[in-house]
Amino acid sequence: MKELDTEEDPPQAARPHLPDPEGPHGGGQAKNVVPIPPQPGPAVQETSFAPDASSELVVLAHEPIPDQEHHSNYGTTTTNDMPGSASTQNANKPSQARSIPPDLLRGLLMILMALDHNVMTLRSWPHGTAIDGETDSGVSSKEWNTTLAYTLRTLTHLCAPGFMFLLGMGIVYFGRSRSNLGWKGSRMIRHFAVRGIVLTALSSLMGVVLSGGRIWLLNIVLVALGVDYFLVGTGWVFMNWTEAVIARMVLGIVKSLDGKMGKKKIADGEVEPLLPPATVENGQANEEGSLPEGVAPDRSIILAADISWHLHNFVLLTLAVITIFWNIWLSPTGGGCFNNHGELDMGINDWSSHGSGGFSAPKSIIGFRFWFYPVSAGRMMSGFPPLAWISFAILGLLYGRIILARSWTARAITAGNIFAAVVFTLIFVATRLFHVGNLSEGCLRMPEHGHGGNQYLSSPASFFYLVKYPPDVAFWAYTMAVNFLFLALFSIIPADVAARYGKILVVYGTSALFFYVVHIPLLGLISETVFVPWLGHDMDFDDVMSPGKKAVGVDNLWAFFANWLIVLVLLYPACWWYGGFKKTRSVDSIWRFF
Repeated sequence: MKELDTEEDPPQAARPHLPDPEGPHGGGQAKNVVPIPPQPGPAVQETSFAPDASSELVVLAHEPIPDQEHHSNYGTTTTNDMPGSASTQNANKPSQARSIPPDLLRGLLMILMALDHNVMTLRSWPHGTAIDGETDSGVSSKEWNTTLAYTLRTLTHLCAPGFMFLLGMGIVYFGRSRSNLGWKGSRMIRHFAVRGIVLTALSSLMGVVLSGGRIWLLNIVLVALGVDYFLVGTGWVFMNWTEAVIARMVLGIVKSLDGKMGKKKIADGEVEPLLPPATVENGQANEEGSLPEGVAPDRSIILAADISWHLHNFVLLTLAVITIFWNIWLSPTGGGCFNNHGELDMGINDWSSHGSGGFSAPKSIIGFRFWFYPVSAGRMMSGFPPLAWISFAILGLLYGRIILARSWTARAITAGNIFAAVVFTLIFVATRLFHVGNLSEGCLRMPEHGHGGNQYLSSPASFFYLVKYPPDVAFWAYTMAVNFLFLALFSIIPADVAARYGKILVVYGTSALFFYVVHIPLLGLISETVFVPWLGHDMDFDDVMSPGKKAVGVDNLWAFFANWLIVLVLLYPACWWYGGFKKTRSVDSIWRFF
């Protein structure tokens, strides 16, 4: 996910300066520059789709040194010298060093995603942990899916949240790298917009092809990723500006307080600073060794920067919580299933308000529903409302800011990931015990729920039952806890071991969009030409892509896993090739989006 250019960022590099902000699109130099302590070196990142793993990976063997320019966030690898590598890159070529654990996680999520989509293309069983479940539709569930189907679906729930999280994390790395290449905020925002448009266009094209022209806007995650990439990326650009503004305001307050309280009386009635004047690098101190006018001591600058940084992190955390809870607050059913018989017979597209706490979204406002609710109407099929999923991207943005804030040892990052996993686990358990943050209250009507009491404690399947469309707080907490556990696991693995034995995951993880675009038609092609004609039979559930028609599917497990593995095997050399191809493109090439 992250790339470090160790050749262009020596420890002796001049200290950066905090400019007077010109606005979210600016970046001009200040008239009176203020020296700040060394910051992490340039991290070149292509979010999900940056430099590939197709060339031999060489581990950068260095430990993080506090207060120096280098920092080792996770295990780090770099490619050999070649066009686009660190030793031969030009202004349009990013560094080829990158951290391994986020790539390993993304690669694992791609494999799990293919397994989930395999269920849909083979139509092996109903898509969900429970029949008629996983949606905030008001329809209660009376039957669990099979044990295998439940287990696989619960595991593949990690995919969309993980992609959103890594997208937010990638924005920080991308912004840092492009800032070091001289990009201004306006150019970054244009990049975010173009990428969002490309993702939406691709998803629409896939909808037309897969549905035979019946669906023009298909949103099975790509549209949400594109929209949230633009929104969160633009927010990051604006936040960089406000962080500088607030830091300068705090610095002014600190200097004012120093002027009033930070001096001591001496014998002849004169005053002198409590701290002796510091010598500033690059000739900024005068002949007497005092600081130039308008330049503050480093300690004041560090304090001001810390306050602004922590304040913005608190804002991000607050936004992440609000934007997941608004799925509860805006629920058209109040998050439950009920009527005179304890059930509510309401279809997914009927968004009238029922019960206390329900929000009435006008049926005519398709645009509003698109942002917050799953929609299937006319030529639109959208299961991932962008604003319902944006919390995961905001969390990734916060995480990326923390990772790049200083030099972290691998042990510290592992401990931080485990701590985050524990926190989210506790939140998940709380949603089950205290009935807070669920969109499935009273919606489980299986045989084990007839005795009353807390439905989530009736069985292990009930405890881990989640609503994904839209995601509720329980889904948010569970998926983030497990994703953080995987990040912790991958960060423990030495970089050389990960590069050698995890290369399949890295290849998939560094060509993620290419993998996504190719794997769905490939799964469908093999399913429809080989396994369905050979082993297909009538199923007792409707075809998702042809509502009202019974599905013809394959539930033979040998065929199910064979179809999935064949696609993975075919995609490995394709992703390897594509990784090498996109490495030769410029940093703003559309091919790098894949």
